[in-house]
Amino acid sequence: MGCERTPLAVALALALLLGLAHGDVVQFIFGDSLSDVGNNNYLTKSLARAALPWYGIDFGSGMPNGRFCNGRTVADIIGDKMGLPRPPAFLDPSVDETVIAKSGLNYASGGGGILNETSSLFIQRFSLYKQIELFQGTQAFMREKIGRAAADKLFGEAYYVVAMGANDFINNYLLPVYSDSWTYNGDTFVKYMVTTLEAQLRLLHGLGARRVTFFGLGPMGCIPLQRLLQRSSTACQESTNKLALSFNKQAGAVIRELAASLPNATFQFGDVYDYFQDIIDRPYMHGFNNSHAPCCTLGKVRPTLTCTPLSTLCKDRSKYVFWDEYHPTDRANELIALETLKRLNITVVANTTSS
Repeated sequence: MGCERTPLAVALALALLLGLAHGDVVQFIFGDSLSDVGNNNYLTKSLARAALPWYGIDFGSGMPNGRFCNGRTVADIIGDKMGLPRPPAFLDPSVDETVIAKSGLNYASGGGGILNETSSLFIQRFSLYKQIELFQGTQAFMREKIGRAAADKLFGEAYYVVAMGANDFINNYLLPVYSDSWTYNGDTFVKYMVTTLEAQLRLLHGLGARRVTFFGLGPMGCIPLQRLLQRSSTACQESTNKLALSFNKQAGAVIRELAASLPNATFQFGDVYDYFQDIIDRPYMHGFNNSHAPCCTLGKVRPTLTCTPLSTLCKDRSKYVFWDEYHPTDRANELIALETLKRLNITVVANTTSS
């Protein structure tokens, strides 16, 4: 197969090998709506899509771009600060071997979960296992296009981000329409999730991923939707928060064990739960004036679940912690990203905050 490569492919492979030798690396992102940059917009039957205004209002042209936010995701900001290119959505039709070699790929999908059954009511979404399967296809594609040596170099030097788990609770275990909600109790469900996650991270390592960061969960019980479900506009759903804390504790232990036992593995656990909780509990100390309601709402009609063209926006988006019923604003994501970088001892090489 390598003998059939075109001169352009050979040149790309050579440039890739030389570039990686000088520290030019890319990232591959696996996640849910907190990291999705457009995959679900190409899943035309999906009920979880950020394809309408006012999504993306503070990003680039101000038009919807697939991010479930008014601006950037946490992964966007962390990558920017590290000086890494932003990987495009896997389903972006403009993606080819040159784009992948230059920027990596983002497989994140709104509604996606660690478990395959999570968010099945959304009809179309990529679970983590599906995202890893798509990554395997990317590897085969790149090996065919630029040769095994250059492709393996690309994947071996890349950064990997995995940010999943919230949907497994919010759009699975906590909804009685899913069988997991009556098959498991809280403790056994968390164990089921973490055991599945461990197998997935081992699979990624087996595929050549060496630098992997897994982002833990935030205080899920404090998102506007969870507050609303317990008929309160201000109080967090503490039972949901306890599930997130239990998951973080067990997932963190697994990742530390993998880092110690897998060869050449630099696995890290990004946990800023307490910091995010402090933002919610003391918004004024962090520059916000509202940490309980979504900025984008349809008046008193709640929950609308997604932001729509009929929704109205808060006067100052930088003063709200939450953009819609589920997702933080650009400003909240920026604070979370900066704290994550600090706790992981990652050097900030780019100070840009632009979208």
